[in-house]
Amino acid sequence: MIRVAIAEDDFRVAGIHEKFLSQIDDLQVVGKAMNGKDTLKLLNETEVDLLLLDIYMPDILGTDLLPEIRSSYPSMDIIVITAATDVEMVKNSLGYGVFDFIIKPLKMERFLETMKKYKHKKDLLDAYPEVRQEEVDQILMSKSHHSRQSSNHELPKGVDPLTLEKVKDIIRAENSGVTAEETGEKMGASRTTARRYLEYLTSTGEVKAELEYGIVGRPERIYIIS
Repeated sequence: MIRVAIAEDDFRVAGIHEKFLSQIDDLQVVGKAMNGKDTLKLLNETEVDLLLLDIYMPDILGTDLLPEIRSSYPSMDIIVITAATDVEMVKNSLGYGVFDFIIKPLKMERFLETMKKYKHKKDLLDAYPEVRQEEVDQILMSKSHHSRQSSNHELPKGVDPLTLEKVKDIIRAENSGVTAEETGEKMGASRTTARRYLEYLTSTGEVKAELEYGIVGRPERIYIIS
């Protein structure tokens, strides 16, 4: 479950954010704050994975909060949702590693697209106890490039179109889903290679990944046609 906090000075807008979030599985709103002081208090008292941060708050700019938030909560993710359109504010926010910068009025489709990419990035990071370059490439691609690649029919380096179709056929043949190891065996390749193709298909939305918990050990990702 991803724990989300909302920092927004307009309670009606905060309610819209919460309504949008309610349409997404595995997300839970754990708190809301209407100014910078209350935002820091909320983060200090509550475990938060993702902060939806407004820029214009009554006591402080959200951009001025970013240094303190990053210093105190370096692993927390941030998505800025604001009416601010000044390019310096965008640069400042991106410089502190925000996952996305969304300009109001917030459109549901745009918001849900961002949250889908965010959840996919979290799934990828949780799936690997340690990573090699190809896993890092998958994580970065899920954040910023997969929509453009899909629309242009371009495949990332290391993904062959014929092999990709074979992987799709393997997944379609298994109604209950397949693991990376099972896919690798069926395609005659390593588990790492199979996982690269499976995660690419997940990033494009053609395949969904679910966690299956065994008796012991880490949960395993099961890939199913969307």
